[in-house]
Amino acid sequence: MIYSDKVMDHFSNPRNVGELADANGIGEVGNAKCGDIMKMYIKVENNVITDISFKTFGCGAAIATSSIATEMIKGKTIDDALKLTNKAVVEALEGLPTSKIHCSVLAEQAIKAAVSDYYKRQGIDPTPIVGDIEECHACHA
Repeated sequence: MIYSDKVMDHFSNPRNVGELADANGIGEVGNAKCGDIMKMYIKVENNVITDISFKTFGCGAAIATSSIATEMIKGKTIDDALKLTNKAVVEALEGLPTSKIHCSVLAEQAIKAAVSDYYKRQGIDPTPIVGDIEECHACHA
């Protein structure tokens, strides 16, 4: 399996790793059966994601997608963060092997789950804004 230099960089030197003590949105996705579990922490102020971190248990691609996804949405509005797609994550990493595409799906879902949790903490129903967060089909195969 060949990874791009960018994937190897984010795997070897992940950015924004760890728990965020003052997070006001936390989302966890994945499945222990497939071995990839992502937990995203966001700090939202005035509709902007001012800080973000992650804890990912899984393969190198899962760590790399988590790392680059945090870089892609840090400092963005919630609306812009919700526009992040798994395809954009794959492009930013300069590609992923087909068998690892599901890691990019998990990164997208983890961000949505954290935003959903943020809205719930605000007393707002997140479903009309965030939509449904689907299970990763590859994690349940």
